[in-house]
Amino acid sequence: MKQIILARRYAKALFAVGKEDGKFEEYSDNLQGMAQLYADTDLADSLTNPLYPVDVREKVMEGVVASIGVDKVMANFLSLLVEKKRADVLPDIADEYQIMVDAEKNVSHGTVVSAVELSKELQAKVQATLEKITGKKVELTASVDPSIIGGIIAKVGDLELNGSIKTQLASLKDSIKGRE
Repeated sequence: MKQIILARRYAKALFAVGKEDGKFEEYSDNLQGMAQLYADTDLADSLTNPLYPVDVREKVMEGVVASIGVDKVMANFLSLLVEKKRADVLPDIADEYQIMVDAEKNVSHGTVVSAVELSKELQAKVQATLEKITGKKVELTASVDPSIIGGIIAKVGDLELNGSIKTQLASLKDSIKGRE
């Protein structure tokens, strides 16, 4: 279960410290790496299983911190999560922290869905258009969905631009029904 409110509090605190120290991007990389490690290994069980005493879980985290070589602030932050029995929130903290970093860097994440694979040039044009509309740098993720028949659907945050043939046909159908 996601614990967004709690994760946002921890992420906000770490972000404030990281921004003050000028290391917020480094901390983002550290958190993403830890979240990946947490998801891909048995680390989650080692840090959150109540059958293990807290001091054993803290030693596990100390070992992980030493092996990945993070700075003292990040090491203390990760140790605090284990001490407060909040290590299970680590992936959510990493997600919330990344949102804060993206906002600081004026970056938005978007998706573009098309019926066929888009060329790199066309993806670049869609990205440039979305950047112009939103006023932010947009990082696009492209996917293919043949059910839209043709055209594209572009989404950035709350903005959705739907130029798919499927939507146009549905709109035409509704307007014809309205005339009857």
